[in-house]
Amino acid sequence: MSWHQGLLIGFDLETTGTDPRTSRIVTAAVIEVKEGRVLGRREWLADPGVPIPAEAVAVHGITEERAAAEGRPADQVADAIADVLAGYWRTGVPVVAYNAAFDLTLLSAELHRYGLPSLRSRLGDRDPAPVIDPYAIDRTVDRYRRGKRNLEAVCAEYGVALDTAHEAGADALAAARLARAIAVRHPKVAELAPAELHGRQVQWYAEWAADFQDFLRRKGDRTAFVDPTWPLRDLVDEAPGVV
Repeated sequence: MSWHQGLLIGFDLETTGTDPRTSRIVTAAVIEVKEGRVLGRREWLADPGVPIPAEAVAVHGITEERAAAEGRPADQVADAIADVLAGYWRTGVPVVAYNAAFDLTLLSAELHRYGLPSLRSRLGDRDPAPVIDPYAIDRTVDRYRRGKRNLEAVCAEYGVALDTAHEAGADALAAARLARAIAVRHPKVAELAPAELHGRQVQWYAEWAADFQDFLRRKGDRTAFVDPTWPLRDLVDEAPGVV
């Protein structure tokens, strides 16, 4: 049985900003999906302990006042999410996240911020895996397709319903269903074992990053740097211009 016919774990975060190393978790969802059907779900609302910018509220709709009144402490939320995801990885179940390098790096930064065990330490000092990232896969298997590559656009391309974009539960479910749809359309992706597919995505992401960095530098930004690391970036300060 191919991985796309088995259990998949959709994962998504909605946050205070766009930098995964400094932004904070506002909402999160982990959705169990098999052949497109929801088998279980966990969702969190966090009090990030910092202001939620108006730009972020406009995206996900969670105000600072609501987060403070209804949200759980941020450290408890980060710890709970990490425990849930690590439990799936220990049993070899793939976690699906659209643009996984953002969500997993941000979660890792939150764990570090609160002095909590890292994802790697929860897994016996190994990297979180297998991860399936429809963003990285679609960008490789349909490289020359024109148009946007955000979750809404790629869901539309593959006929996957996305009822409420930028709502963590909806995005997590859509990511899992999208991974399955990509595998159905591209049998060579479906044929790969989850561990092998994870390794291929590491390579594909690095190749894309190198190409995009070259493009930016040819356009005149000689200092442009596109981080080639997937799915979990190191928590270190970087030079301006990192993507």
